[in-house]
Amino acid sequence: MHPIGRKELLHVQATLILAIILQLSITPELRVGPRFLIAGLEAILVIGITFTAPRRHSTAEKTHVTFATLMIAIVSLANAGQLGLLIGALLNGSDLPGRTLLTGAMAIFLTNIIMFAIWYWELDSPGLSGRHKEGKHFQFPQKESMHEDVRRWEPTFFDYLYISLTNSTAFSPTDTMPLSHTAKSLMSVQALISLLTVVLVTARAVNILG
Repeated sequence: MHPIGRKELLHVQATLILAIILQLSITPELRVGPRFLIAGLEAILVIGITFTAPRRHSTAEKTHVTFATLMIAIVSLANAGQLGLLIGALLNGSDLPGRTLLTGAMAIFLTNIIMFAIWYWELDSPGLSGRHKEGKHFQFPQKESMHEDVRRWEPTFFDYLYISLTNSTAFSPTDTMPLSHTAKSLMSVQALISLLTVVLVTARAVNILG
């Protein structure tokens, strides 16, 4: 099993804590389940990697993989459900204030970036589970460098967070290319969710200004 470096661990923890704050800021009408459901699951991820990151045992590999995948999937599905509630609120003429709707949309948008960053990190690198991956799902420009020391570079969570951010804002890959069907599928789903959220936010903002 591959341990997470101290700096990389802090990046993951800080990002998940931000996701917790975002979830707690969403109004109950746009929230899936109880107030602390998604935030609590994200808190479990923070606590889980705090204990499992420094020391990973090969005998617990399957447990790590199952736990990491299950938790990421639940939070991602819940965030998608909140987007569905937001769409329903906008299409059905909700009585919620415009500011509340826009704040909720922004929280969903940013949470989407965070969760897909964790998906990419788990898919392409040891990630939360700490499992070494046999094949690579992303091609980073550093790997194409003419310098041997640069080619030995390995991506960390921050690099996958950057991929997720650029994919959500540009709706397409930028400098890092997806190689596998799984990576392309995840990036496509993320781009569609982001595009839909941005369109809804823009439409609502125009309506408020009008």
